[in-house]
Amino acid sequence: MKKILVILAVLALIAAAPLAAGGSQDSSGGAKARTYKLADNQPDGYPTVLGDQKFADVVKEKTNGGIVIEVYNNSVLGNEKDTIEQTQIGDIHFIRVGTNPLSSVNPLGNALSMPFLFRDRTHMFKVLDGPIGEEILQAYTSQNLLGLCWLDAGFRNFYNTKKEIKTPADMKGLKIRVQESSLMMDMVRNLGASPTPMAYGEVYPGMQNGIIDGAENNWPSYITAAHYEVAKYFTTDAHMCSPEMILINFALWNSFTDAEKKLVKDAAIEGAKVERAEWLKAEKKYEQAARDSGSIITNLSPEQHKLFQDAEAPLYAKPEYANLLPIIQRIRDTK
Repeated sequence: MKKILVILAVLALIAAAPLAAGGSQDSSGGAKARTYKLADNQPDGYPTVLGDQKFADVVKEKTNGGIVIEVYNNSVLGNEKDTIEQTQIGDIHFIRVGTNPLSSVNPLGNALSMPFLFRDRTHMFKVLDGPIGEEILQAYTSQNLLGLCWLDAGFRNFYNTKKEIKTPADMKGLKIRVQESSLMMDMVRNLGASPTPMAYGEVYPGMQNGIIDGAENNWPSYITAAHYEVAKYFTTDAHMCSPEMILINFALWNSFTDAEKKLVKDAAIEGAKVERAEWLKAEKKYEQAARDSGSIITNLSPEQHKLFQDAEAPLYAKPEYANLLPIIQRIRDTK
């Protein structure tokens, strides 16, 4: 029933597209600014939010105020799952989100989230800024979404409230929060831990109250969400990265003129440039903040790191990910 309602809402939005493209008018006949909402679950000052705002500022400037994008961060429009659905039906117009939460919409993005896939950040952006990245940005159109640009989200690491993690054996039995993604759940199970899907805003009280023992994320999230206060054990295993993007409701995109489409796409890329630069600064800043706070940082040796890689190797052979193998091979072949 829910899917039917979503489809009906999408069709209604498409039917209204010419009006959206033309904008509304005031009583004197002059065109009013078209105002749209962009959802982000991160706090003020976070790199993705700074990128969102740059995107919005460029659009407003280049259209002389004709198109206004209002950034709603701090999850004020809902959690990631809800805001993805709202963007699909057009209640929200833009969203900043990662490939993991989008896997329920289209599993192709899972290819980018496979553990230990990218050699380093340079390799990742060579892929994302090339043909493979563009294919994935376009892959969500059948779900009424279109990706506009790629953002940095760093490499993800495990942290917990209980003990140091040096090998997969140390993770046995730990309850680890994951995003609502079957891939993430499989990845955690392969390490002997128990995956627990949970909204981002519930992670801190979840660890504080013992509902979960830990989570996995990047340095900025570990600090800005105050997870370091309750989970002092942080292991730099860099098990995966989940690149993020800004997407637009596809029916809205189709209501834009060709000139508006180019302007919005270019502005999103400008926002991505700001976000990527801010991300690098934030990683250094927040890693140092974690060390200064007394967090116990465990850096894995090459031998220990390989134990984690070996534990995740079977994931690539699971039947449900077989359709991702061609694009995974193309990613690995990218030099």
